[in-house]
Amino acid sequence: MAETKIFARLKADHDRHRKLLDQIDETKGDSSEREKLFEAFRVEVTAHAASEEMSLYATMLGKPDLREDAQHSVSEHKEIDDMLTELYEMDFASTGWLTRFRTMKHRYLHHIDEEEEEMFPEAEEGLSEAKKKELAAIFEKEKPKEKAKAAAEEPSSEDDKE
Repeated sequence: MAETKIFARLKADHDRHRKLLDQIDETKGDSSEREKLFEAFRVEVTAHAASEEMSLYATMLGKPDLREDAQHSVSEHKEIDDMLTELYEMDFASTGWLTRFRTMKHRYLHHIDEEEEEMFPEAEEGLSEAKKKELAAIFEKEKPKEKAKAAAEEPSSEDDKE
């Protein structure tokens, strides 16, 4: 899998995320299906974001012409993470849960569309083929570790950590 270039790998994850979001959106109330799908999405997106930051974003932060885009995306990762924590702590059966979920879904879809349409093409221009393969290898190495870590941890707000 390390032969896959980083952008194709990230886009494949985004496609899986879109599918999970649509599946969650179709669930009703406090169903075990909603909780199972949401937890799968939460773990997947948390691992994806951390691995993306360790591979692509780490490289982009070192390039003055790409730094601002990377910083913007990292801040959006934090925003989505905060929303996931909020959703995790809410009553899955409440109408407020679905409303908040749809807000998070909209923000996340905006984020990945922005990455794919604007940030990835700009970043790709400045990276050699070897670097793209190296970043994909880093992503592939880190994602399973981050996925295990995300699955083992309950989300908690920053206030809970103090």
